[in-house]
Amino acid sequence: MGTEIKYPEVPVEKLRRRCSPESLPFEDTSEIQPCTEIIGQERALKAIRLGLEMESLGYNIFIVGLVGTGRNTTIKCLLEEIDKEGKIPDDLCYVNNFKDPDQPRCVCLPAGQGKTFKKDMDNLIESLKKNIPLIFESEEYQKQKREVVEKHREREKGMIKEFEARAKKEGFVVVQVQVGVFTRPDIAPLVAGNAIALDQLENLVEQGQFSKENFENLKVKYSGLIAEMEQVLKETRRVEKTIQEALAALDKSAISHLVGELIGDIREKYNQPKINPYLDEARDNILENPSRFQPKAEAPQLPIPGLMMPSPVDTFSEYQVNVLVDNSETRGAPVIIETSPTYRNLFGTIERNVDRLGGMWKTDFAKIKSGSFLRANGGYLVLNALDVFIEPGVWIALKRTLRNRSMEMQSFDPFYLFASSALKPEPIEVRVKVVMIGDAYLYETLYAVDEDFKKIFKIKADFDSVMERKEETQLQYAAFIRKICQDEKLLPFERSGVAAVIEYGGRLAGRQKKLSTEFHRITDILREASYWARKDKSSVVAEKHVDQAIDEKIYRKKMIEDKIQEMIEDGIILIDSDGSRVGQVNGLSVFHMGEYAFGKPSRITAKTSMGKAGIINIEREADLSGRTHNKGVLILGGYLRGKYAQDKPLTLTASLCFEQSYSGVEGDSASSTEVYAILSSLANLPLRQDIAVTGSVNQNGEIQPIGGVNQKIEGFFDTCQSRGLTGKQGVIIPHQNVGDLMLRKDVVQAVADGKFHVYPVQNIDQGIEILTGVPAGERGVDETYPEGTVNFLVDKKLKELAKRMKEFEAEEEKK
Repeated sequence: MGTEIKYPEVPVEKLRRRCSPESLPFEDTSEIQPCTEIIGQERALKAIRLGLEMESLGYNIFIVGLVGTGRNTTIKCLLEEIDKEGKIPDDLCYVNNFKDPDQPRCVCLPAGQGKTFKKDMDNLIESLKKNIPLIFESEEYQKQKREVVEKHREREKGMIKEFEARAKKEGFVVVQVQVGVFTRPDIAPLVAGNAIALDQLENLVEQGQFSKENFENLKVKYSGLIAEMEQVLKETRRVEKTIQEALAALDKSAISHLVGELIGDIREKYNQPKINPYLDEARDNILENPSRFQPKAEAPQLPIPGLMMPSPVDTFSEYQVNVLVDNSETRGAPVIIETSPTYRNLFGTIERNVDRLGGMWKTDFAKIKSGSFLRANGGYLVLNALDVFIEPGVWIALKRTLRNRSMEMQSFDPFYLFASSALKPEPIEVRVKVVMIGDAYLYETLYAVDEDFKKIFKIKADFDSVMERKEETQLQYAAFIRKICQDEKLLPFERSGVAAVIEYGGRLAGRQKKLSTEFHRITDILREASYWARKDKSSVVAEKHVDQAIDEKIYRKKMIEDKIQEMIEDGIILIDSDGSRVGQVNGLSVFHMGEYAFGKPSRITAKTSMGKAGIINIEREADLSGRTHNKGVLILGGYLRGKYAQDKPLTLTASLCFEQSYSGVEGDSASSTEVYAILSSLANLPLRQDIAVTGSVNQNGEIQPIGGVNQKIEGFFDTCQSRGLTGKQGVIIPHQNVGDLMLRKDVVQAVADGKFHVYPVQNIDQGIEILTGVPAGERGVDETYPEGTVNFLVDKKLKELAKRMKEFEAEEEKK
């Protein structure tokens, strides 16, 4: 096998980028100023500022990024800056349309004038209710009314007396006949000084008590007089109508000066183009209905004792003003953050109620209610994108409103529980800057499938989850820690504690030169570290308290990891951490459990034989392999063909298996591991089991970087440590991942003590040398490999397989 090859390891100082407490220019965070700016989001800030300041159509903002990167905080801070300088928008009111009540009118008034206009209209009605009855009760009005009535009554009486005289002359008299609960005038003949109905007189004729000839004469006269009486009654009804018209004109004339004067005051006060027509219509309506302002008679009592007929109370609602948006107390442009964007909350509704008497649903302009979109008119509206799309009807209405810059008030009833309202209020012109907060997947989906989306959300503000790690950003981290301590009354962090938090931010970022901007996770550690410092009776938070907070947080979430480790220790999951095996290697996998991820070794085996099946991916055959893993296995085959099958066919059948894997495999990070297992099986060279491997490979044999490198190294370290570190154990990683290393302190210490090793490799040859202890061997000018090297043994085996396959096929052909 040859002597053991010493291969360069990752230097200890590169296993974890430390932050020296001495590099921080303070003793604890109480000495520095709290953070007042947004950290690490320069790109997003520029995009948001552009979107907020652009007035053109469609420049609404869609903020994407991970939760906790400061999306909500950033937009709140920026809007607070703009809010102070923004123009206060107008009040929005709905008033009655007297010509068409189903189409209420929208009135815009300067901020604060909406409620004053409402109050003025209420005062107008109250004044009319008080003064109109006084006018009607005045002596002058009563005199004029009597004159009008008497003038026409005399004429009416004259016609009636004249008719009665003619009837009497003909031997008839006018009588009142009861018909049900009513009476009507009629005429009856006088016989012997008494009025007798014709049917009674007819009975007398039949009895021989009255002359039939006289009866026939009376019938003829009766018919003529009845026709004449109908004409008289018709004329009296005409007179009554004339009286009513004259009285209505008198009423209108009597109150016109009062109404005109009161409405004129309101007109002069506001003098708005849309208010003047409304006031004209209101004035005309009041003059047409003066009786409404007079006291009403009490409702008659029903036949049932104690039960009164309910009389509707006249609220004069058609003269009221419905103030939808009152900006009297608004300072600057409004900023509305709608946390529950249902259709009703966002766009308002038109309420209905049941008529007590008719039992029917009814509504009017006074029942129009505004939502947060109208309250944000002239300002900014912040929404959660996912909430918008979950709520029925909201996205369609939002698109339509932003596209047209006009909002139509309507009630939303997707299940048609009630009849739709016939009310169609006048559309309201709106100018609202909408800011939606979501994730990248939602943004890309909408951009691809909704044509309107790209037209109305032209600004994408992308929040990064990491930022550059340099002295400036480390100090910003410290200022952020100071702010959280101040806001949440946490203990101050001494500089060793701040340095530990900065290192934790680097670990979350997954790169040594980056820091995480997922500040909600940082904030959780700050709170918990302060908690442990208080438990420790400390006045400041030190490095040990931050480490304890991190360890406790991990402990709460690592039950599954501990269970797997226990099965490895008990031998239930088969993992070798010493010795050597042919065709067997320890791969490394990452398990994601929500917020927490951990790594553990997995046994990967390869078996090779003569044949033409190529590489058999057992995981794929069992439907346990993901697409990326399948691709990695196919690339692996390309590497073998390119390296070893240039002078012979690759007559090989090799099976690859993740042993004891029952839940599926995804990713190509084990493709280099699988190459090592196949090469070991072909060359019959055992592989070290005290070294685990990770890294993907391309068809040229180059090792490519992978994710989760820290978790993978720590996972194998924990397995080795539980069995006892031998000083030879270690991990092979892609050399590109060295910049991602932020290993636990105990792992770094073990490497420093020579008890564990981390080997960076660039290609398959370097990795196979470490695992076998045998030189890989390079192809010479004669296209052969040096004897005894790994590649020589592999090439030799493949030639043997090709030769034996050819012989076997020849024998089969002879048979």
